[in-house]
Amino acid sequence: MPKAGVSISYGIDQVDLAKRAAAYVSRILNGEKASELPVQKPTRFEIVINMKTAKLLGLKIPQSILVQATKVIE
Repeated sequence: MPKAGVSISYGIDQVDLAKRAAAYVSRILNGEKASELPVQKPTRFEIVINMKTAKLLGLKIPQSILVQATKVIE
């Protein structure tokens, strides 16, 4: 979302989510029943800040937030 112009995004780490999905697909293809696999909750999240959008909107992002960002788009 930040690439689309959103100034700050907080959400599930998409790479981690894809890896987990691939692991489940592998387990199913190797004979495990999908109905018997446990439901997993996301454990990794990311904060992405789009500084360009923030500047256009006149927003000043505090340093305390910037240091927590997973990715900063200049």
